[in-house]
Amino acid sequence: MKGITDMNTADITTALILAAGMGTRLKDLGKDAPKGFLRLGKKTIIEESLDKLQASGVRKVILVTGHLSHMYDELAAQTGGFAITIKNDVFATSGSGYSLYTARTLLPPGEDFLLLESDLIYEKRALDILRDDPRPDIILLSGKTSSGDEVYVETRGGNLVAMAKNKAALGPAIEGELVGISKISAKLYAAYCTAAQRLFNTTLKVEYEAGLTETAKTYPIPCLLVPDLAWAEIDDENHLTRARDKVYTRTK
Repeated sequence: MKGITDMNTADITTALILAAGMGTRLKDLGKDAPKGFLRLGKKTIIEESLDKLQASGVRKVILVTGHLSHMYDELAAQTGGFAITIKNDVFATSGSGYSLYTARTLLPPGEDFLLLESDLIYEKRALDILRDDPRPDIILLSGKTSSGDEVYVETRGGNLVAMAKNKAALGPAIEGELVGISKISAKLYAAYCTAAQRLFNTTLKVEYEAGLTETAKTYPIPCLLVPDLAWAEIDDENHLTRARDKVYTRTK
């Protein structure tokens, strides 16, 4: 049996993309299409993400949908089975943490996967770094982005302690900024689902970052800093402008 230090994580062939969000901060752009259907180049950003995942060795992508889910269904139908969808039926009253939990019905037992957000542009290098690292679990961090909506990550001994947009809510050991791309083992996902169920007893409006932070109280989750990684999350019009003008060409 393989141990943690000799697992071949390059064998991961599944990715999970959280794509249920309503994109309200994008105003009319978010009403017309999900955030993944924003276009900075010839293809939408979700299509570019699918291309990078396939080029990195991924063979199956699960899209957890919600808002305007039919658009993702139509996209998945064009991929020849590479992408499949599952809908978070309560997307309007829940958070991304519940979307991640929803995917358990499509993930086979023992399946490790790459976890991504749908509204990202990023270098393919981000995927390669995660797949080449022998550790079964990694939350990817970057250096300072000045994006205006950073999620800062506090660590201890290289492992996750907490995440917050407000630095003052964290301790002094802030390692970097959350990218929104992670490597999740089957064991971590099982621990996440257990922790998330506790949180859902209070509310379904749980973001996956909070779910991972709750999990980290009892399950060590390593974090990996890549200081010069080019990436951007697009949540509002300012993010869109920054992504288009300052980041996109660096992710090609």
